[in-house]
Amino acid sequence: MRITGGQAARRILKVPKGLDVRPTPDLVKQAVFNSLGNRVVDARVLELFAGSGALSLECLSRGAAAVMCVEKSARHAEFIRSNAAQAGFEAMLEVRTQDVFPVLNQLAAAGRQFDLILADPPYGEKNVGRRSTSFAQQLLDHAELPKLLAPDGRLVLGHTKRDTLEVPPAWDEVKLLKHGDTLMRFFERK
Repeated sequence: MRITGGQAARRILKVPKGLDVRPTPDLVKQAVFNSLGNRVVDARVLELFAGSGALSLECLSRGAAAVMCVEKSARHAEFIRSNAAQAGFEAMLEVRTQDVFPVLNQLAAAGRQFDLILADPPYGEKNVGRRSTSFAQQLLDHAELPKLLAPDGRLVLGHTKRDTLEVPPAWDEVKLLKHGDTLMRFFERK
C-alpha cells in the first residue's frame, strides 16, 4: 500500500494486519484520483470508513487543504495518525474515532461542508431480489449526507459489483469506474 501521486508519491503506508481493513487497491486509487484531477487541490475532504486512511493521505499528497477521517476502530485510527505524521501531513488531518452515521448528523448540525467526500466502506453481501442493506446503500440513503457536500462537490463511493445499490433522488451519478470486483461511483447533489 502506497501513496500513488503528489508530493509524497511512492511513500509506503503501514496498514493494520488482518482482515479488519480492506485498503482501496493502488490501481483503483490511482484511477479515482486521475478522474478527480484538480478537484483535489485546495479541497476540504471528508473520508468515511477511513480504514487505513490511504484515500485521505492521497488527497493531502495531491494538494488538499484539509482532510477529516472518520474511523470507528481506535487501532486503525492510530495507523492513520502515524502515517500522516511520517508524511508530514498531521497538521492538515483530523481523525475522528467514531461511528460514521452519528458523525454525519453532527457535521450537518454544525453546518460543515466538504468539496470531496470519499467512502470505500466494508462490502455488503450479494443482494439479488432484495434491496441492499450495505454501508454503501446506507450512506446514499442518509438524509444528512447531501447537506455535507459543497455546491459542485463530489461524493466518491466504492462498493462491490455484487451489491446492487439504489440511487436515491438526492443524487446524480456522474461517473462509474470498474476494477475487478470493485465499483467506484461518482455522485453530485441534485
